[in-house]
Amino acid sequence: MATDREVLRIVWDGQIPAVIHADPEEVDIQQPEDFYLIFPRLSYLPLVSDKVKKYFQKYVNNQQLDAGNIWFDYNGTPLKLHYPIGVLYDLTHREDEGLPWRLTIHFTKFPEDVLVKFSTKDILESHFLSCLKEADVLKHRGQIISAMTKKDHNQLWLGLVNDKFDQFWAVNRRLMESCSSNGNGSDECFKHIPVRLYNEDGTFTQKLISPINETGQRRTLHEMLEEISNTDKQAVAVRTHGVFVHEETPIQWMSEHLSYPDNFLHLHIIYKEI
Repeated sequence: MATDREVLRIVWDGQIPAVIHADPEEVDIQQPEDFYLIFPRLSYLPLVSDKVKKYFQKYVNNQQLDAGNIWFDYNGTPLKLHYPIGVLYDLTHREDEGLPWRLTIHFTKFPEDVLVKFSTKDILESHFLSCLKEADVLKHRGQIISAMTKKDHNQLWLGLVNDKFDQFWAVNRRLMESCSSNGNGSDECFKHIPVRLYNEDGTFTQKLISPINETGQRRTLHEMLEEISNTDKQAVAVRTHGVFVHEETPIQWMSEHLSYPDNFLHLHIIYKEI
């Protein structure tokens, strides 16, 4: 991996200022003041809900405080608990709305028809590791993750949960090992790029994207956008981690440096009608 450590650190340190409002219909006594906090972009809502729950617990019925029942909405839209926080923000927040990101917390009426419930952090950990395994199958045919120990898997998860950059990357760098010379002047990189392409409605698709184009050169973001465009609409820009990525950026470099901890590139695709 040709590591640009400064980029990795900047991505890791990404944060979102947020304010949490309680649903008045779920408050028992008086309406509490809003709760302000900073969300790590790379984390998940279930991992930061404990401190929010602690703040609001004296205002709601104790029977409502089961962590598995807690969910959030943004302007009435439930936020998917298995999406990274940064992805949720990029998909829902408009620049003209300013900061902080305004969310409503709920303790009842969990919308099981639209959200996956994570009643314990162990379930979220299993989901996270499942994503890692899927990503490594795409990159290395699963050979790297399968050679890791349970201790390595724990270190990845705890590094994310506890916001420990060095702890996480000491193991994750092995999952990002990519290119080696194949003897004919070009490089052999990931077999495929783990990528999820998000639409405006928050749904995503996955496609098999090779990091190498037909001429043996590294495929650029522009080339990938041409591949995913169709007769009805054209993909014209990509945003991830809150920024637009230059179209000449190699997607191999993006995968190594801009992936979320689950090892997927989460890309918000901007389309225009043709």
